[in-house]
Amino acid sequence: MVLNTNNKKMNINNEWKNKNKEYLKELQSFLDKADNIENEKLKRDIIIQMLKCDKQLTLIAEQQFNKYYNLGYDKAKGE
Repeated sequence: MVLNTNNKKMNINNEWKNKNKEYLKELQSFLDKADNIENEKLKRDIIIQMLKCDKQLTLIAEQQFNKYYNLGYDKAKGE
């Protein structure tokens, strides 16, 4: 994803969390536990809902990063 901030292009790597070993370990643990759910519809619904939550949390984290990046950029620009 490319963002325009302060008239500068900034490349954002949306895959940052997918390179985090602890995140991947916890995700795998969740999926392993979900795999034990016998009701396939319930299993699918739970996994889909967790992935929706994960997506929202990722968007929040990226928005916060951009917010603090822009604050730092503006502060450095003003000094």
